[in-house]
Amino acid sequence: MQNTLDMLEVIIENYRRDEGNIISLLQDVQEHFGYVPREAMVYLSESLGIPQSKFFGVATFYSQFHLKPRGENIITACCGTACHVKGSERLINSLLRGLHIPSGEDTSEDKKFTVEKVNCVGACSIAPVVIINKEIHGKMTADRLMKEIKKLKRS
Repeated sequence: MQNTLDMLEVIIENYRRDEGNIISLLQDVQEHFGYVPREAMVYLSESLGIPQSKFFGVATFYSQFHLKPRGENIITACCGTACHVKGSERLINSLLRGLHIPSGEDTSEDKKFTVEKVNCVGACSIAPVVIINKEIHGKMTADRLMKEIKKLKRS
């Protein structure tokens, strides 16, 4: 716990020195922890005299912030109109089943994979699109997707 507090103090010090804002604080927290823990927002709120609601409001408004730990591998599935028409929902469902991610969850129990849906990635001409660890894969099929997952599991 002390390491966590030490890191939060460094983040606060940087905030004061650089005249940062809540977004920059949350970005620093997420960069260090991989997500924004509730406890970190409470600590920052109390240390800086900024209402917790401001931190939670910003963290829940911007999709760049994650309030739960994420997996090592991030799989982003486009759910825009073109991808939806081309079967993105089937891809996502088969992926969740293949990774044994329970309904309502987005990260595998072993924290190896996080599956997220986005409204559009702007690559409609190659729908359906899946982004695996920032690498775009177009015209994706369930078979190809599971082959990519198997490669990640091996590495």
